[in-house]
Amino acid sequence: MGEWTQFNAGDHVPNDGQYIEVGENAFHMGINNPKIVTLKKGDTFPETSNHNRKWHRKHLRQ
Repeated sequence: MGEWTQFNAGDHVPNDGQYIEVGENAFHMGINNPKIVTLKKGDTFPETSNHNRKWHRKHLRQ
């Protein structure tokens, strides 16, 4: 089994890192001004800007 990739507000953070809001069509169209938060393992995810959004780990570009 793999790890979850999208999280709801109130879920526990699985790993330290930056997380970004994603929405229904986020991968195709993007979200204007998405929230980005830096969280530590064990923290809880904050509320998103609206109920259709979830949190996704932001990947660092190398």
